[in-house]
Amino acid sequence: QVQLVESGGGLVQPGGSLRLSCAVSGSMFRIYGMGWYRQAPGNQRELVAHIGSDGSTNYADSVKGRFTISRDNAKTTVYLQMNSLKPEDTAVYSCNGGGVNTPLWAWGQGTQVTVSS
Repeated sequence: QVQLVESGGGLVQPGGSLRLSCAVSGSMFRIYGMGWYRQAPGNQRELVAHIGSDGSTNYADSVKGRFTISRDNAKTTVYLQMNSLKPEDTAVYSCNGGGVNTPLWAWGQGTQVTVSS
């Protein structure tokens, strides 16, 4: 069973940066696309960024130019570099495998990102 462990969240001021990490158990990591999702209170979970097994990337319009998704297959970890953070980026961020908006596995605990002055 695949386990997902997210980390790196915290409280940051508007305009600040954070780097999130998601460690994925299992040796088949490299064959899966990976996505970062977020869910703010009262909102549905939304896909923020996706990276394919071939390294191709997709981003939500709201984060294009500010967020960068990357992966390290040797470490079975996917990252989300978040720059120029805005208060509307405040949410619990989670990762999952699969295609765009097609998560495969049970969700991890996520990591809270709060952007506030």
